Amino acid sequence: MPLSSTDTAFLNRSIQLAQEALEAGDDPFGSLLVDAHNKILQEDRNRIHTESNLSLHPEFTLALWAQENLSSADRAAATVYTSGEHCPMCAAAHAYAGLGRIVYASSARQFAGWMEELGVGKGPVAPLGIRDVAPELVVDGPAPDLSGLVFELHRLRKERVRDMA
Repeated sequence: MPLSSTDTAFLNRSIQLAQEALEAGDDPFGSLLVDAHNKILQEDRNRIHTESNLSLHPEFTLALWAQENLSSADRAAATVYTSGEHCPMCAAAHAYAGLGRIVYASSARQFAGWMEELGVGKGPVAPLGIRDVAPELVVDGPAPDLSGLVFELHRLRKERVRDMA
C-alpha cells in the first residue's frame, strides 16, 4: 500500500528520533506509537548503549508501554512508525502485544546490506523481516525517499565507532 503524507510525516519523526539516538551515543533507531486518530501516544529512541541494556530498542519499549497502558482494542488500532524494520525480538514483542500496523523507513535487508557495505559484517541475529517472524502483522515499507537518510545515520555511527577505537 502506498504511504500517505501522514505516514511520511511520522516516518520523518522516527528518523529525527534516530538522529537523537546517534547524538546520544546509541545506534540510530527511532520509533513512535500513533493511535487511530493520528495522535502520538509515545515515542522512543534506541538506548542500548547509553543505558547498557540490549533490550532497549524503541520498538520493544513501545510494545511494552502499549501493553501496560492501552486496551487490546486501542493496541490493535495503533500504528508503529519506525526508522528501521523491527528486528526479530521487536517483531515478536509487537505481535504478542497485539499492536496494529507497522510502517518503516528502511528494511532489515537494507540494513544488513549497509552493514556489509560499511565493513561491519553480519550481526549475531539473522536479519529476518517482520513477516518472517510474525506473518499476520500488517506492514508497510520501506520508504524509498527516506531510506537514504537512515543509511546516512548508520554511516555516521560507523565513523564515530571507528574514530573511538
